[in-house]
Amino acid sequence: MTARRLGVAGGLALAAALAGCGSSQANRTPTASAVPLVPGAQITSQVRKCDQGSNAYCSIELVVSDPRYRSSDILAHDESHVLRNSGWTLAGGDTGTETAANSPGHKLRLTYSSAADDLQQIDLGVINRAWPITYALSSSMFDRAAAMSMMLEVGST
Repeated sequence: MTARRLGVAGGLALAAALAGCGSSQANRTPTASAVPLVPGAQITSQVRKCDQGSNAYCSIELVVSDPRYRSSDILAHDESHVLRNSGWTLAGGDTGTETAANSPGHKLRLTYSSAADDLQQIDLGVINRAWPITYALSSSMFDRAAAMSMMLEVGST
């Protein structure tokens, strides 16, 4: 009977500890408005994706387009300038075709790439994107629209 009480008490303590893990999730979810964009660029698709693991967090996946640009590569290149001028520091992306940037104070991390490059990485199974993001990137390619894929996450601090 004592073992049963200890088992119930241990289970309740574990449940209480796990319940506390998700309490800071609101602080671990970035907002798309925190990303400085090239003037005239618009968010055409946005999906919130969460990982409920031991270090629970959510990321925001975005597709950004700007009809004034002739090329997705030029749009992504100009985005690098906007981020740098806004105090973000550029870094290496998760793959060879991605670029990353950390916000001032490293509160946010943004990974971005041209639509074609991200679709290639999705097709090769190197990265995963939510279906609405993949569809929006693919549609931009068929429409010959300049677009880029972005993933915004809470930074390391």
